[in-house]
Amino acid sequence: MDVCDSLLDLIGSTPLLRLRRITAGLEPQVLAKLEFMNPGGSVKDRPALSMIEAAERDGTLRPGATIVEPTSGNTGVGLALVAQQKGYRCVFTCPDKVSEEKRSILRALGAEVVVCPATAPPDSPDFYRNVSTRIARERADAVELNQYANPANPAAHYRTTGPEIWEQTEGRITYFVCGVGTGGTISGAGAYLKEVSAGRVKVIGADPDGSVYSGGGARPWLVEGVGQPFVPVAYDPDVPDWIMAVSDRDSIAMTRRLAHEEGLLVGGSGGMAVAAAIVLAGDLGPDDIVVTLLPDSGRGYLSKIFHDPWLARFGLSDGEAADPCVGDALQPDGQWEELPGVGSAEAISSAVALMRRLGLPCLPVFDAEPPVRAAEIRGAVEERALAQALSENRAGPLDPVASVLSPPLPFVGAGQPLAEAGALLDQASAVLVLDGGIVRGLVTGDDVVSLLVPAAETLSA
Repeated sequence: MDVCDSLLDLIGSTPLLRLRRITAGLEPQVLAKLEFMNPGGSVKDRPALSMIEAAERDGTLRPGATIVEPTSGNTGVGLALVAQQKGYRCVFTCPDKVSEEKRSILRALGAEVVVCPATAPPDSPDFYRNVSTRIARERADAVELNQYANPANPAAHYRTTGPEIWEQTEGRITYFVCGVGTGGTISGAGAYLKEVSAGRVKVIGADPDGSVYSGGGARPWLVEGVGQPFVPVAYDPDVPDWIMAVSDRDSIAMTRRLAHEEGLLVGGSGGMAVAAAIVLAGDLGPDDIVVTLLPDSGRGYLSKIFHDPWLARFGLSDGEAADPCVGDALQPDGQWEELPGVGSAEAISSAVALMRRLGLPCLPVFDAEPPVRAAEIRGAVEERALAQALSENRAGPLDPVASVLSPPLPFVGAGQPLAEAGALLDQASAVLVLDGGIVRGLVTGDDVVSLLVPAAETLSA
């Protein structure tokens, strides 16, 4: 009988699929490595098995131990599967931007999940990697495998992913396009492909446009499982020939196209890699073969990338905008103006002067350079809360804005119906407007009235 004795025997040997509809008009072949067909649903099954077996060989991981690991979900699933087969317990830390579906899968596999704020900077004790290290230090039986610095991570792809791609293309591959997260896949598989082809294969990293790999300065991004706020040890910068930055908008749009046109329900990192591969293929000829990698399934993102209200809220909808829409209140001439706001260290008197000059009841507080991402909004300075703090002598004009910080203003997508902003203005003095995940401005009740009253006058005339 053709039967596997262990789930671990099913890791790897994933198929290569030719993309046909999404590549219409392009000369080279574009092939996709379907890593979501691993038993854990992602490419991370490979390094999970490799890291655990390496720790067993060197005596780091002993029977009955607890594996502690920071993860955006997929590595955790892979580790949980392997650990279940081998008798280990698991504790995972993850940023709160990780979808609830992924967290539920980890818990379903018996793991403990600790959720940390995605906005915590790398030097914060609340940063999910730092939380993992602290837990591993506090528990006597705990071992942190640290996928970001573990040499068994890229080694797994050097041994399996790279050779599989080479054999499946009969050595004809000319370009390998891969998303960059921990750096393990591109470093391991890329190194093998360059080595076996004597440097003929070019390796291209696809990266969120806020990530450090593409020079984004560690700005926040929405696509999960790729990009980094700093360069991990597992990443070999000598392997990629170049890095292509891809926006959240382009990544998510391509992810949805893959589902609609190719029947491939994949995650945003796969859409990002294919978006980069399609741009690359536009400059290549018929003899080229571009291989890209689809790291995971889209089933872990049904409440986000494949949920229309989530897309609309971040200004990422691929459909027609409502009429009138929120964006109409900000850019009647089609041009976005500079986002008004203050830094957290600025004096309260400066914030008050700006609010008076602009005629606004509040301002968003951020310390980032424009264009500002939603996750970079630290809070708000609001007229009502400010008046109370000053009158009660809890703050003075020269104190920093951070001393009177109110919670961040609610936000809506630029293409959403104006009624969405109106509903939020019942509880807030202004609403932030997002376009492609970028904060473009804020809308007040006056803005809504100014847009709608002329329309009403025209109707009555």
